[in-house]
Amino acid sequence: MNEVYWLIMLALNFALIMVAFRLWGRVGLFVWVPISVIVANIQVTKNVSLFALEATLGNIVYATGFLATDILSELYGKKESYKAVAIGFFSLLSMTALMQMALLFEPSASDIAQQSLSTIFSLMPRIALASLSAYLVSNLHDVWAFDLWRRLRPGRHTLWIRNNFSTIVSQLIDTVIFVAIAFWGVYPWQVLWQIALSTYLLKWVVAILDTPCIYLARSWFEQGKVMGAGGSGDEVP
Repeated sequence: MNEVYWLIMLALNFALIMVAFRLWGRVGLFVWVPISVIVANIQVTKNVSLFALEATLGNIVYATGFLATDILSELYGKKESYKAVAIGFFSLLSMTALMQMALLFEPSASDIAQQSLSTIFSLMPRIALASLSAYLVSNLHDVWAFDLWRRLRPGRHTLWIRNNFSTIVSQLIDTVIFVAIAFWGVYPWQVLWQIALSTYLLKWVVAILDTPCIYLARSWFEQGKVMGAGGSGDEVP
């Protein structure tokens, strides 16, 4: 059943990011980026079995952050993508600091949440360090690579090339950095390589499957169906 839930999760994430873009344009994408980063860093603490491999949750929602920056780069330019990366970085940093402070408070006798919060967020400093490092390096590469491919292969018909080529390499960078920092020494090697392999493969699948979303986003934008678009500076580069 995990594979079925994974596909449902995939469809739900794509639907949510497209709804956010349709309703609020670039603002919706700016909102989605911190959602994807924060939710992914909570979900990643849960291990599951997917397609006969040990895997962590959070791969789908994290990968949609790359979709958001690719849409921003395609429709609004590289500077807006970098702004989204900065917002995501700040959001993750803020969540980590705030939740570590929350754990320092002495719970009352009636409290029912401290143990659960501690189980999840006591891992957060190491996971956050891994995620902050991986997020910053991989997303900056993704924005740079997408813009490079857009200049090399401009036009609607080559959109799938810049979307996939930039994201697939960026996801590899992200996976190597994150798994090495977050889980080295935590899991035995047999589990570690499965997590690394499954993480990259699942993110790669998401990157391939999100291609129709970026075409749909461009189509909505060009047809004036994006509620948050309009005005100078909102033309497709």
